[in-house]
Amino acid sequence: MLEIPVIRWGKPYESLEKADVVHFETGEVMAKMHQANAGLVQMDSRKSNKAREILKQFSCADLIRKCEQAADLYLTANLPMGTGTQTPEEFCSIQSATTGLPLNMCRANMSKNAFVLKHMGDMLDALTRGLSLDILTRGYGMESRNVMVSFQANSPTLGLVLPSNSPGVHTLWLPAIPLQIGLVLKPGSSEPWTPYRMYEAFAAAGVPREAFCLYPGPHDVGNKVLETCNRAMIFGGQATVDKYHGNPRVQAHGPGFSKILIGDDCVDRWEDYLEVLVKSVLMNGGRSCINASGIWASRHTEAIAEAIARQLGPIAPLPTTDPNAAIAAFTTAGVAEAMNGQIDDGIKLPVVTEVTAKYRGGDRLVKHERCDYLRPTVLHVSDCDNGMANTEYMFPFVSVVECPQDKMLSKIGSTLVCTAITGNDKWVAELVDARQIDRLNVGPIPTCALNWLQPHEGNIIDFLFRNRAFQNSPPPAH
Repeated sequence: MLEIPVIRWGKPYESLEKADVVHFETGEVMAKMHQANAGLVQMDSRKSNKAREILKQFSCADLIRKCEQAADLYLTANLPMGTGTQTPEEFCSIQSATTGLPLNMCRANMSKNAFVLKHMGDMLDALTRGLSLDILTRGYGMESRNVMVSFQANSPTLGLVLPSNSPGVHTLWLPAIPLQIGLVLKPGSSEPWTPYRMYEAFAAAGVPREAFCLYPGPHDVGNKVLETCNRAMIFGGQATVDKYHGNPRVQAHGPGFSKILIGDDCVDRWEDYLEVLVKSVLMNGGRSCINASGIWASRHTEAIAEAIARQLGPIAPLPTTDPNAAIAAFTTAGVAEAMNGQIDDGIKLPVVTEVTAKYRGGDRLVKHERCDYLRPTVLHVSDCDNGMANTEYMFPFVSVVECPQDKMLSKIGSTLVCTAITGNDKWVAELVDARQIDRLNVGPIPTCALNWLQPHEGNIIDFLFRNRAFQNSPPPAH
């Protein structure tokens, strides 16, 4: 039986408390995870400064090269995994078995994580706007304009409370290591595989193990990670985002409410953009915050909803090994059923119509013995003030909303990714000024098409370092 220990600054720790990681369909125990507790995290936090000290023994350029080596190892090598080893194929297989993600999505997310590691140098150059990374190490230096600048690390470590729903989120913490910031990770209960494999890939590439802690465990472990790390990220629902709103120490990642807005100058040609609309909703099983949950237009909305539903409605659950599998299982009891009930309540109002029902040939909720599925759902919403106009779920779900163009920016609310299909320069200028939009795409670009040379949701450089005034005058000569 594969056993996975707690990692305390690079050293394995075996706990008396263990939790089973099980196959989502059969209930077979795939591994036993040793469990940390909050006291352990608190005790280890006293040594957090050493993580940055150890990483600063290497230049940022050295660590970037190690990231490139780690990318190849992560993608191709047989690496240690607890008491055993794991090939890339075994990694994807067990990740699929415990999360309910189809194998094709596991492989795609694996490639995405490796891509970010492989191109770390270009990413950091873009995110720092060309700043010499040696300045981040030393704390001050001369910028290219011959101006003295200073940056101070806000924390020697970055804490992460990680989810289990999509392995792609791990791209957000990978830059910490080349920035000489240690990592304190609380893995998701059914997806410990990515953080542990990343840890082993970094170690095999020569990054000191002492820069890492991995604390699988119950919720109080995650709370303690957030409490003891001066900079931390957490992934969750809207309640999680609201809880940490305004807390500079915690970056909370929740629903994206990402949208496509079709301008009046393009909406009469909406069929030209159908592929972009469908891809934005369906990619990665609809599990990402960058999937489109809303498509807004002033007219033709019923036809748009009908065309999307015609493509998405017939999609049904398939075995995770099927290369055509397009939706993932819900492995936590009751979650899919609760979402299904919320949608059913929402479509009772006359301004909301589910368009996929006639193409589905069955119920939206598909119940299995140990897991559930929700089949793709397309709603048409004729009132942009209705709650279903701005709703997000972790499966291919989209509301096609009828709204005048001149009211869209006042109605869409918080939007992580906005794709605006328009050539109207005046409206583009208004979109650029819209503070409720985080990432803006102008033109027919899928919401899920990320440019890794730009920040995803907040620049990690600004989160981990603060820019401060600094003057340096040599002492008078004697």
